[in-house]
Amino acid sequence: MRLVTFTENDEHQKIGALLYEDGRILDLAAAWRHERDSDCPEFSSMLALIKSGDSGMDKAREMLELKPEAAIRSASDCRLLAPVPRPPQIRDCLCFEEHLVQAYNVLRKNRAQAAPDPEAALKEFEKKGMFRVPDVFYQHPIYYKANRFSVIGTETDVLWPTYADVLDFELEFGFFIGKTGKDIPKEKAREHIFGYSIFNDISARDTQAVEMPGLLGPAKSKDFDTGNIIGPCITTADEIDPYDLTMIARINGEEWARNSSSTIHWTFEDLISYVSRGETLHAGEFFGSGTVGTGCGLEQERYLSPGDVVELEVEGIGILRNRVVKP
Repeated sequence: MRLVTFTENDEHQKIGALLYEDGRILDLAAAWRHERDSDCPEFSSMLALIKSGDSGMDKAREMLELKPEAAIRSASDCRLLAPVPRPPQIRDCLCFEEHLVQAYNVLRKNRAQAAPDPEAALKEFEKKGMFRVPDVFYQHPIYYKANRFSVIGTETDVLWPTYADVLDFELEFGFFIGKTGKDIPKEKAREHIFGYSIFNDISARDTQAVEMPGLLGPAKSKDFDTGNIIGPCITTADEIDPYDLTMIARINGEEWARNSSSTIHWTFEDLISYVSRGETLHAGEFFGSGTVGTGCGLEQERYLSPGDVVELEVEGIGILRNRVVKP
């Protein structure tokens, strides 16, 4: 099932299921009222549906099977929002080794080129092991907490932060926690995944270069309105294998990146097991995978410009599309 949060003319947030055959949306609350002549609390929001567990999902599947015509909406009359417009928590993780290797290669090369003798500087960096993937990446998953108030969905403009000159996209996907838990063993972790969505972690690279030596992780480089993009839907966990998905990034229709989720180093089960140590994970929280290899401009040394349209496509989920606007 592919679930969405959307609005119609009244701007009231609703949740629905995408009808695979033509992209129309089944308004779940309207379907329930049509069939049961009552309101369904589980369909009041996506977060309510996630928290309701099997009970709510059974009702959603029932409505999707019945598909009352009165509850079907044309996609052209609806605006998709982020599936969970304000998640209880966002953690963005570093799961793909290839991205880190390539990013550090670029940083090492650029730092060497700025030296009086670039060739000697490069040899010195390599000798000292500088600008390489840190050992901690191989020891356990690493992550930072993103701004849950800056989330937008597909077809919403990204507002270029006023303090930044170099803006980048990041091709990621991730999952929503479906079942609250603590100290979750890895072998039970998949049971806590509700579903998957695409994630674009917009990054101000010039700001990031200045603040990362502070050793507290990214801050203003990723902390600005419209900087966290999730969507276009949640594909429920029973629908896809998260470790066999083609991932593609296009800028203005030109393909910039193509890779596979099969290259992941830390699995989502690893993340859940590690993060839940001594800490409760709550239904509705979102975990990002981190950037897949080649999945950002930094690795290719080319970046976004005002007016660019960024499309991130992940097999089985859809296409997340946004235009970058500089005020």
